Amino acid sequence: MKKKSRFLQTPIEPFAVEPGLTADQVLARMERISFQGRNLATAHRIWQKMLQDDVTIFLGMAGALSAGGLRLAVAHLISHRYIDCLVSTGANLYHDLHETRGQHHYVGSPHADDAALAEDRIDRVYDTYASEEEFCSNDDWIADFAATLEARPYTTREFLYLLGGQLWNTTGRDGILTAAYRANVPIFCPAIADSSIGMGLSQARQKKAGAGYIDIIGDIVESANLVIRRPRTASIVLGGGTPKNFINQASVQAEFYSDQVGGHRYALQIITDVPHFGGASGSSLEEAESWGKLASGSARVTVQSDATIALPILLSALATTAPPLLAVRVKPAFTLTGRVMTVDGLAVPSERFEEVNEPAL
Repeated sequence: MKKKSRFLQTPIEPFAVEPGLTADQVLARMERISFQGRNLATAHRIWQKMLQDDVTIFLGMAGALSAGGLRLAVAHLISHRYIDCLVSTGANLYHDLHETRGQHHYVGSPHADDAALAEDRIDRVYDTYASEEEFCSNDDWIADFAATLEARPYTTREFLYLLGGQLWNTTGRDGILTAAYRANVPIFCPAIADSSIGMGLSQARQKKAGAGYIDIIGDIVESANLVIRRPRTASIVLGGGTPKNFINQASVQAEFYSDQVGGHRYALQIITDVPHFGGASGSSLEEAESWGKLASGSARVTVQSDATIALPILLSALATTAPPLLAVRVKPAFTLTGRVMTVDGLAVPSERFEEVNEPAL
């Protein structure tokens, strides 16, 4: 008899329907099916590995996930330290602020009469509605707060910590910004101008000369110094966008000044974009390795899926499997109250890079 090919070792196991399965049991069965189902199951395993290793876990958040109903899921990740640092678009943070202030997004339709919506001052995000008047009140609220701050440049990390504190002190409600404030988890927003937070900051400058200045280059220095201080990193990306590249470039920039940095040890992305159009959002993790963004041999998986489908399943599974890992996890400890962030007692400046040239770990 001909010897069986080495490629034909592990059979596919058809998914058997059974009532009462928990999310982690569903994903365990999905490890032996195919396509994005298997990739989602692999993502579950890789996230667990991150939590067992001494790595700083970055989460990138793009798209309309806050407006789409996932803001409290991300807040849960922050509060329970499934992640250590958030990099987000301004829109996600703005829509989080909107709901933390007691306002809502509403179930709508992608087939709405947009002229009628505009006449009623209703903004549409695909199948989700929100009040333009409430958005304007948010812009004023941000502007009024920013005008109370000392007139000087702020990194987005410093400004968003202060904004989260103001939200918590005035609302006492759960959200992404308030969770990060309470858990001392840094948030970076490298494209903050491309959002209604940026618009609120521009209005602050109208109210008070010198207000609303954001040092986004300081964000680059600070994030790279964080990687220099803790060179073992992991990346989780939801939706690509600017956050995906900012997390990756922090590793690349850090390696310019420290031989200890060698790319992310783990990488997980849930994206809808595809690589063959050349955009960064859809770029493969293999391509990222060519840039030095991922370490050679890193554990990695791409899930080609809408995050509103994949993330609730993935987090429901982790809610069962992760708590024992979180209980013993040694997390990076941040202080965010001053102009200079610290991690594990070490300063993480935003003015100059920390140069460390030692043999790579």
